[in-house]
Amino acid sequence: MKIVIFGSGYVGLVTGACLSDVGHEVVCVDVDAGKVAALKRGEVPIFEPGLAEMIARNIRQSRISFTTEAAPAIEDAELIFIAVGTPSNEDGAADLKHVLNVAAMIGDNLSHRTVIVDKSTVPVGTADKVRATIAARLKERGVDVAFDVCSNPEFLKEGNAIDDFTRGARIVVGTDSEAVREAMRECYAPYNRNHDKLMFMGVREAELTKYAANAMLATKISFMNEIS
Repeated sequence: MKIVIFGSGYVGLVTGACLSDVGHEVVCVDVDAGKVAALKRGEVPIFEPGLAEMIARNIRQSRISFTTEAAPAIEDAELIFIAVGTPSNEDGAADLKHVLNVAAMIGDNLSHRTVIVDKSTVPVGTADKVRATIAARLKERGVDVAFDVCSNPEFLKEGNAIDDFTRGARIVVGTDSEAVREAMRECYAPYNRNHDKLMFMGVREAELTKYAANAMLATKISFMNEIS
């Protein structure tokens, strides 16, 4: 599949590397020209065991590339992952400006049916905002392009991210569309062969699942600290 990933941070790089490693054609888009130039040279800005080697291998085999140009990347993408940061505002709420900026960029350039995948950690209801933003930009352009938005939260631990991606216990996808289910099955098929790890649910349920997992982890850590 032809896959575009917006955001070359922790989640975006691990996702792009792992998907390219099983044969998908991946383009990672980032606004930071310096980071993109470094990645093209094989210099990975984060430390994650095995990641640099995986990226270098797939650069050599022309399965992963890096760019600052969104339009050419979107042109023939089958899946578009949004994996940009969602830092906390002063009130603790997630800042969605980067996510919605990417959504606007997609709406400005989309010309064919595709699936937009929310990979960033986002509050419940974000997929609706992404969908509305893209639809508004398409309307401004005066074009009618069908698209789908689904939620596919990540469950990666620093230091073990590649193993979590490739051998994780679950792959959560939030969608009500059978076409999206088929596309995501194709995307994750190489990592879903031994037993079916795909868990399909509603979009909002998938968004909530990520926060539930984070809250459970925080609870476990707090409990262990209290006991110790």
